Amino acid sequence: MNESFLVYHEPVFRPPSEANSIILQVTHGCEWNRCTFCEMYSSKRFSIKPWSTIQKEINLLSGLHPSANRLFIGDGDIFAVDFETILQTILLLKKSFTKLRRISSYASSRTLNSFSLEQLKELKSAGLDLLYIGLESGDDQVLSIMNKGTTFQEQEKAALKAKAAGFKLSVMILNGLGGTEYSQNHAINSAKLLNRIQPDLLALLVISFPLGYDHFKNRLKHPFEALSQLEILKEMRLLLSHLELKSTVFRSDHASNYLVFKGGLNRDKDKFINQLDHIIEHTIQVKKPHINESRFL
Repeated sequence: MNESFLVYHEPVFRPPSEANSIILQVTHGCEWNRCTFCEMYSSKRFSIKPWSTIQKEINLLSGLHPSANRLFIGDGDIFAVDFETILQTILLLKKSFTKLRRISSYASSRTLNSFSLEQLKELKSAGLDLLYIGLESGDDQVLSIMNKGTTFQEQEKAALKAKAAGFKLSVMILNGLGGTEYSQNHAINSAKLLNRIQPDLLALLVISFPLGYDHFKNRLKHPFEALSQLEILKEMRLLLSHLELKSTVFRSDHASNYLVFKGGLNRDKDKFINQLDHIIEHTIQVKKPHINESRFL
């Protein structure tokens, strides 16, 4: 590594809300990297940086951005790293960035469950604040078909443990992930999981096929028929109708979404459902578009 600048291992992914955050890559790629629907880290082989490299890069970044107040740790899941390395990384970040107000990272239920509540509390106390968890679905059949490597129960356990440790949780559900066969179960069981977790933030995205629909289906061991735009909206309505959230910030403003909703749940639940009902009622059912069109890219 050149001592005057840092070279990121591309591509670099981060949540939309981390657009203005400093990014520190502690890992490259995703430790699991087997989800059928995900192509994010398909070009990378998972690795963890040596502690000496992490130290050098933190020192370099803090020198370049001394006034930074937000930092995101990449790539895919910091909890794939051993506890002591994570702890020392967080402590050094807080020491090096004196104006840092938030440190965040991706996390998965599988890796979170390998940490004790006491360890998670210690990481929170050290300065790790916000965790982004891609739940994707609350339906065990959908999770199995998509090779997510987890279950409803495991995701609930991990999220509740993280909340008990004091972390703020931003979770994601993937609209359309169950295809036409499991659309109803996907929506209802995802709502059930969210109701159990009561996340701080909820992002609803729509499944996309960046390498083409045929490529996606070839990776599956189960028949899959993608939802039409109208069916996506109906599934979204079904999910919202089953949500019973107390104070969750809701967003559907990702590039994959057909409708942009921003508000609170359940505060704005009825408003969102009424808007969806109006759109669904006035949408003409047309033949499904060719799945490989650029709207999915």
